[in-house]
Parts: sequence; structure tokens; C-alpha cells
Amino acid sequence: MTDTSAATDLWVRRYHPALAPTFRLICFPHAGGSASFYFPVSGALSGTVEVCAMQYPGRQDRRNEEPIGTVAAMADELAAALRPWTDVPFGFFGHSMGAVLAFETALRLEKDGVSPTMLFASGRRAPSLCYHESVHELDDDGLVAELKKLSGTDERVLGDEELMRMVLPAIRSDYKAIETYQCAPGARVSCPITVLTGDSDPRTTLDDARAWQEHTEGAFDMAVFPGGHFYLANHQQEINQRITAHAHTTTSQRRAAAGPHGSSAG
Repeated sequence: MTDTSAATDLWVRRYHPALAPTFRLICFPHAGGSASFYFPVSGALSGTVEVCAMQYPGRQDRRNEEPIGTVAAMADELAAALRPWTDVPFGFFGHSMGAVLAFETALRLEKDGVSPTMLFASGRRAPSLCYHESVHELDDDGLVAELKKLSGTDERVLGDEELMRMVLPAIRSDYKAIETYQCAPGARVSCPITVLTGDSDPRTTLDDARAWQEHTEGAFDMAVFPGGHFYLANHQQEINQRITAHAHTTTSQRRAAAGPHGSSAG
């Protein structure tokens, strides 16, 4: 691996680093979310999968930085930060806005000949489905009401006026980025896509989620769980099992391709 110190300081959080990882899961938070959202996933998968959670500007230890206001600009930065971390097989997992960022980052990496082995797209309609949304234009009270409706923000944060003043600019910027996003016509990744969604998500219908199959040249799978936009809070073990199974399959295939002496078979 090349020197990753600069990228680590800014973008990448490894809560449970592995000495010699065989598979990485790179996780992209939702709008207003931070890397620590994936801390439990990192702990649960440690020993099998090394988790790298992305930290966007404008939150937590990057709260003094200006948030990035477009998906395209964010994906450009993410792709640049992640290139040093593609030395072992890796998958992407993105929830909500994070699913779109994972998709756009994968497109950029694939132009350089590097591809995730799987894109897990959670809680988000397909990139090509553009609906008019204007949550980012609401006043602060309206934005907080939207967060409460989706049940993805800690109630202690929602009830802390001072803390909300600190985090609302990043949340508003994220909503603006995802609500003004437009996918390039015909954009597809070469890697397989697995879609994970809640059956009562107010923002993503099952048809919306299924439309992700138009955005991959590879295999497509979809799993539906009981719950709303943050269904994954109650189904993390099942999701982790899917990730672990994919990591095991990928590692086994790589070893088989390397042959008995560690050289490429073919």
C-alpha cells in the first residue's frame, strides 16, 4: 500500500484496523451522517472484513471545514482519497445519499481500471430516478422535522439546540447535493449491485429500488427488509452476514485464481 496518511487524516476512518486485510468494505454515510455511523459494523466485521468509513467535510472532527455541495465534487474527492486503499479486494456500502456517492465514486475508479467487487446500495432509489425534492430549502424547523420523520438522527441530538445549530449546515448541504444530483444518461458500473431496502421506506418504493439493475453491467440482487428508511438499524446482523458471505466468496475466488504457488493461473 502507498502512503495513506493524508487520506486517512481527512477522509478514511478505520476503527478496527487489520494488519493484513484480505477484504475491505468501504462505507459511505447518509445525508447528514458521519463515519461513526458505521462503527458498530466495523466492530462486528473485524477479524473478517476491514471496514473503512468515509468522513465527509463539515461534521465531527471535520466540522470546521466547508461542506461540499454537489455529489460530483464529493465523488471526485472520495475517489482520490480511496485510490491508496484499493490494494486488496474491496466492496462499497452506501446508505441513502451514500449509495449514490458509492455509485459515482465507483464510476470514477473504474475509469482508472479499479473496481469494487460489489456495490451494496441501501435505502435509495436508482440514480437515474430524479424526483423534485426541496428539503434543503426548508427553514431549520422544517429540516429538523424531516430528520425526525426518517428516524435516523439520535433524539438527543435533535433535542439539543446548540448541537443542531452546529450540524444543520452540513445536513442542509448534503440534502442540496442529493436533491440537485443528476445521473449521467446510461451510467453503469461494471461491478455487481446488491440493493437493500425497507418495505415501508417513505422515500424509496420497491420499484424505485429495483431500478438499480439498470445501472450495472454485472449481476443484480435485491433484498427487502421490514422497516422504513433506516430499516438497517434492526437488521444489521442479516446485512453483515451478506457482506461476510461476499467477502468469503471473493477471497476464495482470488486464492483459487492465484493457484497453488500464489501465481496467477492463466
